[in-house]
Amino acid sequence: MHDNGIMINNIGNGGGMFKMSGIEVAALIAACSLLGLVVFLVLKLNPVLNKLDKTVNHVNNSIEIITRDVDNLSIEVEGLLNKTNALVDDINGKVKRTDPLFTAIGDLGLTVSDVNHSTRSLATKVSSIKPTRTLGALSVGKAILSRKKK
Repeated sequence: MHDNGIMINNIGNGGGMFKMSGIEVAALIAACSLLGLVVFLVLKLNPVLNKLDKTVNHVNNSIEIITRDVDNLSIEVEGLLNKTNALVDDINGKVKRTDPLFTAIGDLGLTVSDVNHSTRSLATKVSSIKPTRTLGALSVGKAILSRKKK
């Protein structure tokens, strides 16, 4: 049989030698490569992680400031809403007091319209009377007035 193993001097155990197979050597190389990769990533990612940490801290500070500002704004908005509600209540009360006025104005408008209609009807009737009748009625009216004066 042919032995392809690698002989390694084991200094830690009194200088004895031990043998490793090709798979064990490949596993050792892979482990060393993985360790090197982890060290590389830690060294390269450390500045990025530091920047990320600063960014997260800045975001947290910003959120605290915004929260305080929103709390102050909500108090002011609540006060403004209370004043607005009071103003609306006042306006509603005043509008209720003016409702009868507008109702009366509407009724007055209807009455004026009725008077206009009656006047038009009377004018139409008067204009349709024949002149002879009108003169006769005027003569009778004058005669009655002249008798009362005597």
